[in-house]
Amino acid sequence: GKKLGYTFNNRNFHNVSLGQGQEVVAEQALDLAAKEGHWVILQNIHLVAKWLRFLEKKLEHHSEGSHQDFRVFISAEPAPSPDSHIIPQGILENSIKITNEAPTGMHANLHKALDNFNQDTLEMCTRENEFKSILFALCYFHAVVAERRKFGPQGWNCSYPFNTGDLTISVNVLYNYLEASSKVPYDDLRYLFGEIMYGGHITDDWDRRLCKTYLEEFIKPEMLEGELLLAPGFPLPGNMDYNGYHQYIDDALPPESPYLYGLHPNAEIGFLTQASEKLFRTVLEMQPRDSSLGEGGVVTREETVKALLEEMLEKLMDEFNIAELMAKVEERTPYAVVAFQECERMNILTSEIKRSLKELDLGLKGELTMTSEMENLQNALFLDMVPESWIKRAYPSTASLGTWFADLLTRIKELEAWTGDFSLPSSVWLAGFFNPQSFLTAIMQSTARKNGWPLDKMTLQCDVTKKNREDVASPPREGAYVHGLFMEGARWDAQAGIITDARLKVLTPAMPVIFIKAIPADKQDIRSMYPCPVYKTRQRGPTYVWTFNLKTKENPSKWVLAGVALLLQV
Repeated sequence: GKKLGYTFNNRNFHNVSLGQGQEVVAEQALDLAAKEGHWVILQNIHLVAKWLRFLEKKLEHHSEGSHQDFRVFISAEPAPSPDSHIIPQGILENSIKITNEAPTGMHANLHKALDNFNQDTLEMCTRENEFKSILFALCYFHAVVAERRKFGPQGWNCSYPFNTGDLTISVNVLYNYLEASSKVPYDDLRYLFGEIMYGGHITDDWDRRLCKTYLEEFIKPEMLEGELLLAPGFPLPGNMDYNGYHQYIDDALPPESPYLYGLHPNAEIGFLTQASEKLFRTVLEMQPRDSSLGEGGVVTREETVKALLEEMLEKLMDEFNIAELMAKVEERTPYAVVAFQECERMNILTSEIKRSLKELDLGLKGELTMTSEMENLQNALFLDMVPESWIKRAYPSTASLGTWFADLLTRIKELEAWTGDFSLPSSVWLAGFFNPQSFLTAIMQSTARKNGWPLDKMTLQCDVTKKNREDVASPPREGAYVHGLFMEGARWDAQAGIITDARLKVLTPAMPVIFIKAIPADKQDIRSMYPCPVYKTRQRGPTYVWTFNLKTKENPSKWVLAGVALLLQV
């Protein structure tokens, strides 16, 4: 202020925090300031969406004829998504904009977490050693959970609004607990941090397991014996002063890499590939949609779409005749029921594909008026994307249209083979189902019927074989062989029969055939097992199917932090 020739006192400086009916105060402040040449600071304008139009008009009114020293400063929280931006364009265009970007990378995030405290914080607890160690571990934990988001679904299944309040309140809880108890209550602290402070945001069970596992690795009795690694090559520091901790981060924290989060370097390749694919897809969608692409016999948009449409209609078979199939089956076994359900779902999808393609064909010939639905279908076909009305009736998939359609034809073939004589295929392609859960449940149902076991006391056991699909000649006597699964975050060592570190640049190695059979729940062996989630696609989250227990020599927590999962399609 001094440099600009301003001297500040409270009379020529109005600070209004909006929300709770403060709009009137803000209006009075603006009118007075415009006349007298004061400064106005309006905080949290995102809380008063309806009032912003009025503010825009008010500022426009004062833009002429007001005092030359009159200034307005406005602050707002960032909008969670582009479509929820509420600040009027007029205000944005006439202002100098400053944004406070969230830090990126562990280095910046760890410093920022530590910035919430000072030397006084470090000295406030009588149990100094324990307090400082756990506080630093909490700062690392906070930085990890916030920054892990960038790895997409392999980082977290859902995105969570972790904030500095979670960290500062956790440190207050830590202080109160340490002052009140003679021993460090590690279990209680982990529960409060992982299930309440941070866990309060978390909605997905697998994300909750991840959060809990980080805390089990970072906050435990070993931390006071000087042998705890927060990440490979980054030990928990000993007792230092506040500036010493900042210096320690600069000196000791290894360069940014997925290892700092417990992830494999492949996680970064995956997330960067997906980001660039999204960028190219957006660029492609922004291409001009002129149907004639100049002279010289270049194929027009309509011709491209028409050729594709005819090819698809030609390749689609007739729908499954469910009544005929039912007549063929003597006994409605759990497997036969699954087959019928799958045929029904497939019929709904293929009839919609045929209906929409035929309709578009008539539209392109000029026999029907083009509707917006038909135009959307035409655009999707041209951009090699799966049309919206098909996605609604299909199964989750991240594939482009060409790959998706080829996959659809393969699924139909598998169903045809299975419903040919209703005997279980020697190895079942689990990804080929609309509803893979129903097939896995059918394995339990048929075993339960055979042995007279109660269904709710059963579970599935998965033994990963050393065979590929070609090596399997006939189905097992009980249970089923399944194939076509991929592992993300690690790989399967077929010789040793355990999970092991992934090879660099091999993002989703294929799994051998897996033998799945139903056993009584109390007979399952859970020692040295990693409970591995199975998802339909790389989007994870809502595409969850089942949990397969996989053998591991290393601590299962390693695979939890690495985000290891099985995928039905890649």
